[in-house]
Order: sequence, then C-alpha cells, then structure tokens
Amino acid sequence: MSVSLILLIVLGLLLIGALPRWPHSTSWGYYPSSGLGVVLLIVIILAVTGRI
Repeated sequence: MSVSLILLIVLGLLLIGALPRWPHSTSWGYYPSSGLGVVLLIVIILAVTGRI
C-alpha cells in the first residue's frame, strides 16, 4: 500500500468520525467535519496530480 492510499483512508475515517452524530458532539455543528473535508479534498487532489 502506498502512503497516499493510507493517508486517504485515515482522513476518510476521521471525516466520518467528526460528523455530529453523537450526543457529545451535537453542539459542535459541522465545523470539524468541514475542516477535515477540506483537508481530504486537498489530499485527493494532490494524490491525483501525483504530488504525494
């Protein structure tokens, strides 16, 4: 497995974990998942262009 694939999997799992589904995170809103979504999008773009 390449490093970029492992990084994409980890960031995807973090994005799912940051969704405000659990009672302790309902007051957070979508801010954590939005930030991780942007990071995941940047990593995907870098992986597609071959920079990672």
